[in-house]
Amino acid sequence: MTTSATETPERAERRQPRDLWLHPVHFLSFGFGSGLAPKAPGTFGTLAGVPVYLLMLQLPLSAYLGLTLLFALVGVWLCDTTSRALGVHDHGGIVWDEIVGLLVTLALIPFSWLNLLLGFALFRLFDIWKPWPIGWFDRRVHGGLGIMLDDLIAGVFAAFVLGTIERLIA
Repeated sequence: MTTSATETPERAERRQPRDLWLHPVHFLSFGFGSGLAPKAPGTFGTLAGVPVYLLMLQLPLSAYLGLTLLFALVGVWLCDTTSRALGVHDHGGIVWDEIVGLLVTLALIPFSWLNLLLGFALFRLFDIWKPWPIGWFDRRVHGGLGIMLDDLIAGVFAAFVLGTIERLIA
């Protein structure tokens, strides 16, 4: 079963991820299709954030931060819409939150390939491990906000650690 371009996300209720991903809302929620990876969809979703980050590097910092904020706000709606369509809260294939979390991680860090690699690894570590308060928010905040919030906080944690490492080795 496929989703037509004119079908609303709400009418696509309770379908499988592979049936939904062609709809523009779900295409973004699934990280341009990266969230459909059979194993480690969160890691593949974060990987899909790398080219987004590299494109955004060309922007002034204020535009980078503004666009990241916009992506986070729109992400609440995207993730909520796809989650409802699948009938599953925070389905593993929903990875828009990972893309935005990576952007948060790297926002204030000077670009280098090493910083990108470390930021990627640190973000994945905090996103998977979910230390307090990340895990607390993950368990208690639901809907699109909950899906986005734990990754945004993981991005802040990863940015803090990466910034500390960057200052120590600089």
